[in-house]
Parts: sequence; structure tokens; C-alpha cells
Amino acid sequence: MSKSPTARFSDRVENYVRYRPGYPPEVVDLLRAECGLRPSHIVADIASGTGMFTRLLLENGNSVFAVEPNTEMREMGIRQLESLESSARLVSVAGTAEETTLRSASVDFVTAAQAAHWFDLPRARAEFARILKPEGWCVLIWNERRTATTPFLRDYEQLLLTYGTDYKEVRHERTTAMIHEFFAPALCEERVFDLRQQFDCEGTAGRLLSSSYAPLEGHPSHAPMMQELQRILCAHATDGKVEFRYNTRVYYGHL
Repeated sequence: MSKSPTARFSDRVENYVRYRPGYPPEVVDLLRAECGLRPSHIVADIASGTGMFTRLLLENGNSVFAVEPNTEMREMGIRQLESLESSARLVSVAGTAEETTLRSASVDFVTAAQAAHWFDLPRARAEFARILKPEGWCVLIWNERRTATTPFLRDYEQLLLTYGTDYKEVRHERTTAMIHEFFAPALCEERVFDLRQQFDCEGTAGRLLSSSYAPLEGHPSHAPMMQELQRILCAHATDGKVEFRYNTRVYYGHL
């Protein structure tokens, strides 16, 4: 049986921190230009995980409620961010998208990076509308791997389709279908940014195993999946490295 969304990454935290992509700083530039984001604004970063997007908000000068239900991810997020000079503006919250525990009309922005596809969307939308101040902004962000732009990425996609435990059910084409329904009857805007990672063999394995649908050691599909990954790397690596390419999609609007 698949783990609940709030528990899926408990056994992948180290790989998640080391190998997952962050987010382009242009996302914050966009929010400044299009949504009037200022350092004085209070942000609820929902399903904040290990704090990858939270970091950009803190560095922008914002006070942030980092709301994360998974204990291992939340504790790692605290450790990742506590060394920042801006960490005094961080409040770590054990909450969910559907029950943040935050006060009504208490935040100027709600953000969710690489997370909203796990939410109970009608309940999350109602909760976001509750905690947002009037005319507050909701921002949903995904790093979407370009699955067919290079021979390596095409083979990597096929590896996930073959060995991923529930990859077909959770891959991100299902996210774009629900965005406009989530914001309705209001409208949202979309912007896309380029993001890339380069990895050697160890890094590529870590990137794979950071995904919740990649079977871990002990699962019958783990060993053949890792064998296939090595074949793909031998076929496509240049100077020992391969490149992951992403579209960082940002959806923003009022609720």
C-alpha cells in the first residue's frame, strides 16, 4: 500500500536535501514585480519540506511560517535554515495544507513548492483563503522535468515508468490539469523559468532515490532499477556527468 502523502519522504530526507533541485531566484523577482512582494510581507510556505523555497523567502527579508507535516522533513528544514542570519524570522509549524493551525487573515502570501499535487485541494483552498489577508496572493510552484528533450532524459523517464512504484499516478502532468480549477472562479497567471542540474553517477543515483516513487533497497525492483540506471549513465554521460533539465512553473493569483 502506498504511504500517505505526509509520510512519503520520511526515509529519503538525506537524498532530498543533497540532490533535489532548488528554485531559480527569478521566482522571487517575479513575485516582487507581479505581486508586490516586499520584505515586510508575512508568508506561509506550505509543505515547506527541507526549506528549499523557504530559504529564498527568508533571504528576501520575509517572515515565514514554514508549515510541514512530516517530522523528519520539518526537523531537517530547521537544521538547514538555522545558520542563516534571517532564521529569526522563521517559525516552523507542524501543520498540513488542510489544517495549517495559523490564524485567519494572518499572512500576505501562501506558497507551496513541489507539493500541491499531494493536497486535498478543496480543503487546502479553503484553508489558504482563510489564512490569507484580503487581496493576499497564492503561489504554486513546480519543477517539471523535461522528460523528452535529450536522449538521457528520455531513457530516464522510461526507467521511472518501468520501475517506479506509482510514478504514473503522481507524475506532474496531472498537476497542470487542476491549477485553474484550484484558483476558480478567480484567474491565475503562469510563468516558466529554466533550471538545470548536472550529476555524476553517485549524484544521479541520489537524485533518483530522492523521489518517493523510486523503490529503495530491499524492494524487488530496486536492484534491477539501479542496474538500468548504470546502463543509461554509460550510454549518455559526458565527462562522467548527465544533465537534468526542468521547467520551473509558477502559478500565482488571488483566491
